[in-house]
Amino acid sequence: MPADDWISQMPAQLPLTQVETQPGLNRPNVAIVQGFIGSLMMWMGSLGVGWLSLASADLRRNPIIIWLRFEPAGAVLSVLLLAVGGMLLIRAWLRLGQRLNGWSDETRPYIMKAIIAWTVPLAACLPLFSRDVFAYIAQGQVMVAGLNPYVDGYSQISNYLQIGADDLWAQSATPYGPVFLWIEEGIVRITGGNPDTSIILFRVVALIGVALCVYFIPKLAELHSINANRALWLTAANPLFLINFVAAIHNDSLMIGLALAGLYFSATKRPLLGILLITLSVGVKPITLIFLPFIGLMWAGKGASWPRKFLYWFMTAGLCLGILWLMGLVNTFGFGWVGALSTPGSVWIWYAPIGFIGLVIATLGNALGLSGWDLANAFHTLARVASLVIIAVQVFRGDHSRLVRRLAFAFAAIVLLAPMIQSWYVVWLIPLFAVTGIRDDWQVKFMYITVAFFMVYAISDQLDIFPYFDLSLAVARQVAALVALGFALYLVFIDPSTKVLFRRRYSPLAPGQLH
Repeated sequence: MPADDWISQMPAQLPLTQVETQPGLNRPNVAIVQGFIGSLMMWMGSLGVGWLSLASADLRRNPIIIWLRFEPAGAVLSVLLLAVGGMLLIRAWLRLGQRLNGWSDETRPYIMKAIIAWTVPLAACLPLFSRDVFAYIAQGQVMVAGLNPYVDGYSQISNYLQIGADDLWAQSATPYGPVFLWIEEGIVRITGGNPDTSIILFRVVALIGVALCVYFIPKLAELHSINANRALWLTAANPLFLINFVAAIHNDSLMIGLALAGLYFSATKRPLLGILLITLSVGVKPITLIFLPFIGLMWAGKGASWPRKFLYWFMTAGLCLGILWLMGLVNTFGFGWVGALSTPGSVWIWYAPIGFIGLVIATLGNALGLSGWDLANAFHTLARVASLVIIAVQVFRGDHSRLVRRLAFAFAAIVLLAPMIQSWYVVWLIPLFAVTGIRDDWQVKFMYITVAFFMVYAISDQLDIFPYFDLSLAVARQVAALVALGFALYLVFIDPSTKVLFRRRYSPLAPGQLH
């Protein structure tokens, strides 16, 4: 696929010389070790404030975990380890990008070493920043019990609170597709519903998604004449990617990994394999249905007439929906997931632009004696309509060579014009923009700020604090937020190595300027 014409090309490849002394490399192992230490600190912190099931009897009897979780000093130490470790990981990621200045072929082994070194401790963590993995276990038990997860919430399972699943979604239909339902059921059948071993297997599934991303991101970048090593660093070595897909065990890892694989095969004239992989991705979380019209355009080919485009859109949708229909026959639930798509979208959050504006509208409306939240909901609906308009524009207009970029904009419209944005929604977008070009100007600075913001928020958001000692959950969150925010401000304004990244006119150092 041709490169986007406005994307500046990456620096020329450096000649093969001795790795540690060649221009462009400046002791990258220092940053890798620093990130490994940060990940280790997060692992230790997770033992004290990560999510632990009430049914995890063996872990709850471990003396170290007992002290970290049930003694105030241990809990404070865990919060500090998590906060400092998370921000140290961000610093290591930023410094690795600086130390690999030039992005030559010789940088790939260091990026892979960083991804592995930073992933291993996080893969050993108790679940951090999200309790979704416990919902996966509960939903697997719903499947094993022969219930319909698109009708019956996991509140039907008598021990769901013991498992650790969030009561907020206990009566909600699952928003996941048939593929992930089978994964949930299979894991619960293998483990007998034991939360500790189930978490290990769900993390293996998440790591498969990570591996797919690591493999296909460089390939997609090369199709767009974008430096594959920089794209891999921006995406798979990104702390936001690692905490959501490894530490938090979100199934979005498998969803986006399969989608990127399908995108690559479709872009390299293997559309049937591409559609199959996209369909499997939809079978994890249906949001990747947005890929289908762009896959259809790839299949139709450059310069296709409108009748040909519609024909290939029809065939693409027909193949995908046909496979999903067969899956629905097998599991007897049909297209039940369609009605459950609104489950996670029924809330808002203050930092989402649409959510914040909706809050302002509701507040002003109530102050004027009107039904403020009805007005806010109407605004949310208008924003969703706007996202559909943007998607339509990206589907029907634009250069064929920019199809993946157009897909990125369409996907971004879904995320950014919703009243609820989670950090893992942002991680959906990063690979698509990275493989089509994120410039070394405001674009990459915006990514740095976004990563730091969501790390600070994650560190202070979900902490499993023992409720029966003086350190309350609110105080623990405040401590975590202050430490993480202080570290973030240090990186932006004080740290001599990283503050230059946030300057208005910063550009990567030339090899001779590295120190």
